[in-house]
Amino acid sequence: MAASPQSIDDVAAGLRSVGYLPGESTALVAFLAARLGKPILVEGPAGVGKTELARAMSDYLGRRLVRLQCYEGLDEAKALYEWNYRKQLLRIQAEAEGAGWQEVQDDIFGEEFLLERPLMSAIAAEEPVVLLIDEIDKTDQEFEAMLLELLSDFQISIPELGRFEARTRPIVLLTSNNTRELTEALKRRCLYLWLDYPQLEHELAIVKLHTPDLDDAIARKLVEVVAMVRELDLKKPPSIAESVDWARALLLLGADDIDGEVFTQTLSVIVKHRTDLDVVAERVGMKLPVRAAPAGQS
Repeated sequence: MAASPQSIDDVAAGLRSVGYLPGESTALVAFLAARLGKPILVEGPAGVGKTELARAMSDYLGRRLVRLQCYEGLDEAKALYEWNYRKQLLRIQAEAEGAGWQEVQDDIFGEEFLLERPLMSAIAAEEPVVLLIDEIDKTDQEFEAMLLELLSDFQISIPELGRFEARTRPIVLLTSNNTRELTEALKRRCLYLWLDYPQLEHELAIVKLHTPDLDDAIARKLVEVVAMVRELDLKKPPSIAESVDWARALLLLGADDIDGEVFTQTLSVIVKHRTDLDVVAERVGMKLPVRAAPAGQS
């Protein structure tokens, strides 16, 4: 049964119940989106939980998640709908000889010949969904313009069939890594949420939520080290998910500390570029303690 949040605290508790620890602004904006029916534009660096927020909203609210992954060159056909040309051709071939074009045209441009893509799937859904338009900044302004009708009135226009209005009102989240400036027209239609890398105590709570068996001291040292790594000029700073992956790796390996050796062995869990590995090993790894040799060994 789909949940209906009655307060900001409801949303915060609901998101926590599905493993997402929201900040105050996140819970507030998510509550307003659910109650006002306005889309959320979520911006911030990669790996701070923008996409995960949509998944968490879907789980908490009991709604199906419909995801449109954006990329350069994405067009309406891949985002909205396409005609099933093979099925149309078969229908044309099956028409009785002598049928006029008008009769054939009326027959083949019906809903049964539509191939729904994510945006139309969200509009046509009989049960309310969460619609995630992921990495909208990878598309162009023409694609943004196409979205305006959807985000304003939750409807789309199909020339052959007319206007399709949403059967239910989806909760819409658009994410952006802020690689380009989005249009003012798009921003006006959205609530706005900026997500950044969490403060140390917040990230510690996230790590402990997902790895409750990890020693508290190791967990705290882990988020402190990750914070040091993010301060460097890297191609890709560690995401929150990679912090959790590192915690799970340390737990699996039975590590009792994060010293220089353990750090070097597990560095590739949080750093994914060859040049970044060298920078982090030199700038952070050298600051970690060296494990003492066992007694009797030099």
